[in-house]
Order: sequence, then C-alpha cells, then structure tokens
Amino acid sequence: MSDVLPPLISVVVIGRNEGPRLLKCIDSIQSSDYPNLEIICVDSASTDGSPECAEALGATLVRLQPELLSAALARNAGWRQAQGDFILFLDGDTVLEPHFITRAIAELENPDVAVVWGHRREIAPEQSLYVRVLDLDWIYPPGDSLFCGGDALMRRSVLEKVGGFDDTLIAGEEPELCRRIRAQGYVIRHIDAPMTKHDLAVNNFSAYWKRAFRAGHAYAELAERFRNSEDPLWLADSRRNYKHALLLLSGIITLPLLPLPAASFLLLSAVALILRSTLRSSWKTSGLSTRFYYALHSHFQQIPILCGQLAYRRNQRCGRQQKLIEYKSS
Repeated sequence: MSDVLPPLISVVVIGRNEGPRLLKCIDSIQSSDYPNLEIICVDSASTDGSPECAEALGATLVRLQPELLSAALARNAGWRQAQGDFILFLDGDTVLEPHFITRAIAELENPDVAVVWGHRREIAPEQSLYVRVLDLDWIYPPGDSLFCGGDALMRRSVLEKVGGFDDTLIAGEEPELCRRIRAQGYVIRHIDAPMTKHDLAVNNFSAYWKRAFRAGHAYAELAERFRNSEDPLWLADSRRNYKHALLLLSGIITLPLLPLPAASFLLLSAVALILRSTLRSSWKTSGLSTRFYYALHSHFQQIPILCGQLAYRRNQRCGRQQKLIEYKSS
C-alpha cells in the first residue's frame, strides 16, 4: 500500500450568518473519505458567532468586512488563501457528500476538464412547499455543461489564468466565471454523483420572492454586459423572461375585464399551459403533485424575476450599486 497522499484539495466554505448550518458543513467535510484536505472558512461580516465556532473546529478563518458583500468576493478571498492545486467551493448552508471529492478528482485527470460538479439536493424538502418545489430546480442532466453552481471542484491554475470570480457581481458569478473558462477551451463537467445536500430555508413567500428577484438582477446584469459578444450570456433568458412575465401580468390584469367567454378561454389556456409544464417535468420527479406545483412556480417566478431585471435597469439609470440580496435568516 502506498503512503503517498493524493493532491491537496482546499475546501473554501463561504457564509454569512449561517448559524448551525455552517458547523454541519464543516463536520461533513471532515467526514469525507478524501484524505488530504484543508478547510478555509470565509466569513462575510457575520454577527451570529458561527465563524468562531468553525475556527474552533479546525477551519482556517478569513474575515471580510467590505462595504459591498458578495459571494464572488468571498470565494476569491478563499482560493487565494488556499494551498491546494484544486479548490472545492461550498456554500456554508450545504453538507458535503462523503464520496464526492474522490469521485470528482478522477475527472480532473483529463487536463481539458477545469470544473467538476455533481448533484445538489435539498436536505429537507418537506420543510415547506417552497423548498419541496425549489428542490427540483437543482436537477440538471449529467454531462458537459455551460456552467456550474456555487458548489464545484476547480483547478487552481485555471482560476489563476482567468482571474477568478468577478467580485463586482452580487449574483450570477458562477456562470460568468464558467463563460471565461470555456472561452479558454476548458470543459465544465457535471457528473452523475451526489455532491451536496443544501438547506435552502425558504419557508415563506417573502424569501421566495427575494430569491427570484435576485435571479432577475443577475439575468439583467449579465445579459447587458455580454449583449454584443459572441457568447451573449443569459441574453435570451432575459428577453424570454420579459415576454413571459408581461404576458402573465397582462392576463391577470385583463381577466376581470373580459366577457365570460373570453375569460373562460383565457383560464382554460392557463390550465393547459400548467398541465403541459407538469408533463414536461416528469423526468425530474415521479410525484405528480410536486410536478404540478413546480409548473406553477416555473411560470409565477417570472414576475419577481422581471422585477429584479427592472430594478437593475433602474439602478443603472440612477448610478446606484445594488447591495447583497439576502433571502434567508440565520
């Protein structure tokens, strides 16, 4: 048996007021079957005492106190502090699957692969209807992909080559980074393996709205930035959202004003649209009721996403910088 350790992997955990979620995350990393890890916890001005507890568990603590907080800023601070040639980024509200790193590092034996990510699912989808539905948003087919999420294993050399995350972004930093990585000829690979369990903690409408609003802000910012490029990231998504949301809003506003036959036709059309979306999501889950609510979500979320896009446009006109949009509490 060889006593030579495999390559050092630096696990960068970012968080802000994650409370017990952060401690569960650190514990799950320490329970990994991969034998050569360092843990770096990057804290963004927490006030709940969780970073000190993470440090007591053996994590290296990096504190950030910038005026404008962002996940991108925290991730950059973490990987630049790291010693490993490979960086595993985790959000502080996740629990790492014990075999993921061993499975993922094998993919990086291919020098063309720069990023490896797996399946993220919710820890407790039953905690609320919101979480039960949003859990399906994490499901992507395995294979080479355009971008990853916040949990991913990356080559440090590639991060150095492209300059890391864009820390001026408050959301959408992972797709933007992956766009630059792909432009260098590298591959983003989604493997068919469990990666993390996530604690979304969206238990009320306000949190649900803010989360979708933040997505809209990211759509608008990245679509505007790359509008005239050869790879116009999220431009089609941004335009699709405008059309979808405006159609929904116009239907909601005009429905009470329509004569009964026209109103009935509009309602039947909406029901048909929801049923079609329900059928199309059958590959994500066999649960019919969950698929039905997921179909409702996929259409309704277009409204707060549109609001996020409009907020970005307003801020641009007024010369304001949007601060971090937080949707969960500690």
